[in-house]
Order: sequence, then C-alpha cells, then structure tokens
Amino acid sequence: MTTTTAAEPVTRTLEVPGATLTYDVRRNDTTTEPPLFLIGAPMGAGGFPSLIARIPDRTIVTYDPRGTERSTADDPEAPITPESAADDLHAIVGAIGSPVDVFASSGGAVNALAWVAKYPNDIRTLVAHEPPLATVLPDREQALAATQAIHETYMANGFGPAMAKFIAIVSHEGPFTPEVAAAPPPDPAMFGMPTEDDGNRTDLMFRHQMVHLVGYEPDFETLKRAPTRVVPAAGVESEKIMAGRGAYAVAERLGTDVAIFPGGHNGFMGGEYGQPAGEPDAFAAKLREVLSA
Repeated sequence: MTTTTAAEPVTRTLEVPGATLTYDVRRNDTTTEPPLFLIGAPMGAGGFPSLIARIPDRTIVTYDPRGTERSTADDPEAPITPESAADDLHAIVGAIGSPVDVFASSGGAVNALAWVAKYPNDIRTLVAHEPPLATVLPDREQALAATQAIHETYMANGFGPAMAKFIAIVSHEGPFTPEVAAAPPPDPAMFGMPTEDDGNRTDLMFRHQMVHLVGYEPDFETLKRAPTRVVPAAGVESEKIMAGRGAYAVAERLGTDVAIFPGGHNGFMGGEYGQPAGEPDAFAAKLREVLSA
C-alpha cells in the first residue's frame, strides 16, 4: 500500500480531574466518516505514525494517556484504572465531538472496553486489539499471579528485572501455570536492560498497569446492551500469548467472532519506539475492512 501524507496534527491540551491530557487531531474535512481515535496504554500517540500514514482519508485522533509522555498526572501515586481512563477518553471526545470509531490496542483495548461500558454513546465501532485481560482467561488465577509477579519484581528490584520478567510473561504461549508465575526473571542484561536498581518506582506500566489493567473485570452484560459494535481482534502471530488469548476470551463472552489481523501484537507499527516493524500496510487494509463491515 502506498502511504499518503496525513494532515498535520493540531495538538491540544485538556484539563480533567487529576490530570492534563495532550491529544492530537489530524483533520480531514472531505470525509463523511466519524473521527478515528487510535489509543494504546501505556503507549501514547508515538506508537501510531505508521498506521496514521496509511489512513489519510479519515480524521485521526491520538492522545497520550495520563502520566504518559506529554500528558501529566497531578498525583503520580494515584491509581490509574480503566475507569479513570474511560473518563479521560470521554472528556476528549466531548471536546472534539462524538461519536467516534476506535482502534484500541493492548492496554488501550482494556480501557476502551471500560469506556464503552461507561459511555456507550461515544463510540460507533470499537476494534479491541489484543486486550491483556488475565481475568477472562480459563487460567485466570495463574495469569493474575504471573502479572502480579511483574509488579512485585518491580517494587522489590526495580526496572531492569521487572522488564525482563515482563518480557518472559507477555511472550509466554498457552495457559499459565504456578511455575511460570514463580519463575525468577531472566537476566536483564539479555535484553539490554539495566541490572542495577536505581530506586525509581514511578514507571506507569509496572506500578499501575500490571495491577489495574490486567485485573480489570469487563461488564459483559452492559457491553452486550451498548449500541457500540465491539470487534475483538488478535494478530495471526500472537494468538497464543496472553493478549491474543484475551481477544478470544472477550469474543466468547460477547458471543461474537475474533477479527484476525496481520502480524503480532505490534502488527500496526513500523518501527516506533525501536520495536521490530510489524506489517502496517496489511494491518491498515484489514482495519479499513473491519471498520467498513
């Protein structure tokens, strides 16, 4: 697919209770479609340029979640939950106008499910790509223990060991066992991570996301009643990891099918944040197909 130059972003800030949010609007005044809101968590707007470049015919909205990159949290110690993220997203849509279509990936997909449950009239179609919901898996207790172990590793030993433990857990294929949760983290140096503890405990993902995102309990009955079309999605290469399995479990609870997307968990990315490139051309084509279905 040939990429086209997307509109230049107009960056705005919005004061909400407990935070200042930064969001970007790339407006296309020729479209009759609602804005397309791209969200992640804890990933911010910086993860989406490759996908944005392949959807120039839509008005695109991106943002940085509170406490991430350009968005600030008044109290870094305060829990950041899917419900509080839903309030933030509702506030942004209130500023730009609703309804919107939403592509939400990873923790963003968890937050978007909370958003639909709380503010069902904000969203026309939600593509919930690989929500890492331990609570919906058949092996939920072991999955919750494994992700709790990441948080505990961070609080005890700092960023490097926690990131090594995180990589081991999120790349684990198939059901979790007590042995997987209890296994010591790999050597952080294997992944180019620091081995020394600098004493910092402010990392958003390890301090909050590992507890509140993966432990979120979606209100499936409310989601079923919502006017929003919810499409769980998984990458063809990541169906066996926790995030991909989460998409299948959500689909089963909603009584719907999983949309299979190219690539893995980062299939929409083209090297952002230094990650290996996914398949953004094919991914964007699939997203267009799903949104127009």
